[in-house]
Amino acid sequence: MDFNIREIRTSDLDDLVKYANNANIADNLTDRFPYPYSRKDGEEFIEMVQNNTTDRIFAITTNDHLIGTIGLHPQSGLYIKNVELGYWVAEPFWGKGIATGAVRKILEYAFENLDVDRVFAKAFGSNIGSQKVLTKNGFRLEACFPKTLFKDGEYYDDMVFGFRREQL
Repeated sequence: MDFNIREIRTSDLDDLVKYANNANIADNLTDRFPYPYSRKDGEEFIEMVQNNTTDRIFAITTNDHLIGTIGLHPQSGLYIKNVELGYWVAEPFWGKGIATGAVRKILEYAFENLDVDRVFAKAFGSNIGSQKVLTKNGFRLEACFPKTLFKDGEYYDDMVFGFRREQL
């Protein structure tokens, strides 16, 4: 399926709310990603993205409609040469190679545009789909922290995957 990565626009609000308001999406993301996902949440997110000067957050689109987001979050201090990758794709588009392709494109962007040596991503131990997206793109499992994440009354493994510039 054809997709693109572009800047997030104010006009993406309806699609953002439509697809982000899904427990199956929120269940695999940090608590900063609200559920239910309201129009106000979407407005605040778009405003944050448009005013943010450090994070690089983009829309994943098909036919110019937002179907997910993908972002790079630079680290600081001793981790200055690292950037954290985060992404989600709307459930109707799972299993179509979009997340895998979007991660591939954002890796290229990261190493062409940012002064970093490592891109890392975290995945819930229960999120096999996201783990496959990462490993298909050459990410290596760097660590597993058993039962470290606590969400909705349950513990989950925290899986950390990394991709190094030298792997290019």
